[in-house]
Amino acid sequence: MAAAGMSAPKVVVVGAGPAGIRAAERLAAAGLRPTVIDEAPRAGGQIYRRPPEEHARDHRALYGFDAGRAEALHASFAALSGRIDHRPETLAWNLRDKVLHVARDGLSEALPFDALVLATGATDRLLPVAGWTKPGCYTLGGAQIALKAQGCAIGTRTVFLGTGPLLYLVAFQYAAAGAGVAAVLDTAPFAGQIRALPKLAIRPEFLARGLYFRAALAAKGIPVAHGVTPLAIEGAEGVERLRWRDKAGRERVTEADAVGLGFHLRSETQLADLAGCPFTFDAATRSWRPEVDEDGRSPREGVYLAGDGIRILGADAAETAGRLAALALLADLGRAPPEAEVRAARRVMRKMARFRDGLAEAFPWPAHLARGIADDTLLCRCEAITAGELREAARAKGAPELNRAKALSRVGMGRCQGRFCGQAAAEILAEATGGALDAAGRLRGQAPVKPLSIATVAGDAP
Repeated sequence: MAAAGMSAPKVVVVGAGPAGIRAAERLAAAGLRPTVIDEAPRAGGQIYRRPPEEHARDHRALYGFDAGRAEALHASFAALSGRIDHRPETLAWNLRDKVLHVARDGLSEALPFDALVLATGATDRLLPVAGWTKPGCYTLGGAQIALKAQGCAIGTRTVFLGTGPLLYLVAFQYAAAGAGVAAVLDTAPFAGQIRALPKLAIRPEFLARGLYFRAALAAKGIPVAHGVTPLAIEGAEGVERLRWRDKAGRERVTEADAVGLGFHLRSETQLADLAGCPFTFDAATRSWRPEVDEDGRSPREGVYLAGDGIRILGADAAETAGRLAALALLADLGRAPPEAEVRAARRVMRKMARFRDGLAEAFPWPAHLARGIADDTLLCRCEAITAGELREAARAKGAPELNRAKALSRVGMGRCQGRFCGQAAAEILAEATGGALDAAGRLRGQAPVKPLSIATVAGDAP
């Protein structure tokens, strides 16, 4: 791949989390000046999110065990000042024909590029539960943002429900901050987590950290249950209680005024979709992900992916993935980096991949719960579509595939475009038609990938 004429290649990095920062850093070290697009006002991503400067707090208070890594990443980004074109509070909303469209302060701008690194990160993977749209219900990521960015809790007595490492991390962070935690309810069975230990042990420091979080919760007397089945979030106007069933089938009730929900994470793949990247079905996580080679190079010329936007591996893996994608980009520009550097990064990523397999085994997506969602449960909150209406679209209207079901039922047609209901919708559709999950397909991305203000207007072209 070569840039037109003799001008310097135009390189854009989307995302200023761990993957995006390390990609930008490596590109700058090679003499390029990448444009870095990020929705947040300050770099760091979700995992190392920074509060507003007027609410600045000590790194140790914000990031705990990850304080050193967060501080190093923030310092690395600060050192890039003047060597990159950083565009904070900017939304990348469309991508077509090697032009990225971004918006900030009501102005949209077209950014042509020769090479693009998508380091778009991940969001919570959600399972609709009866009552999940009540005031007081938040995603785990939303609960973490409130604590990190604003120093406040989502409730005075919060239940954390779901599965995955983030469930225990956020519950621990709330408890450590002195916020009331009513219970931690994990849909994954404890036996599966034990079976996954040999794979998780490949990263002993992270395994030990997870065990520490659990021990700390137990020391504070916070109930932790495994293999649970959520039944309903109840309350007259907001959250008042959570009804659930324990692994023995007994119904339980936990009084609460807030619920944090999250069933592991899902990659943010909309821009990769708009770029024309092919996708592959990942049976281990029951989800679709963009196809890339081991360095993050997509089959689309000039498009590279890194970090949790491909597969969920965690923040430190994202740093390595970002660097590796930048190395692939440089090689394709004819600026081949040292082979030893590439090999070392590849070795790290192979190790991370085994740990990821352990996470998928320990904290599986609860497909059985998604398929069993009651007909009257709200599935698509944007369009107020129930699970029963999706089943009707599948059975009575003949919609064996998700995009056809979207056209007939409006599931996934709202503001989030199925980012939060799409995976549960696919499970319901597959169950209703008797087909395989991969046959149900995935919702195709559409621009704008996230809502734009109706007042947004085109700015001057660069």
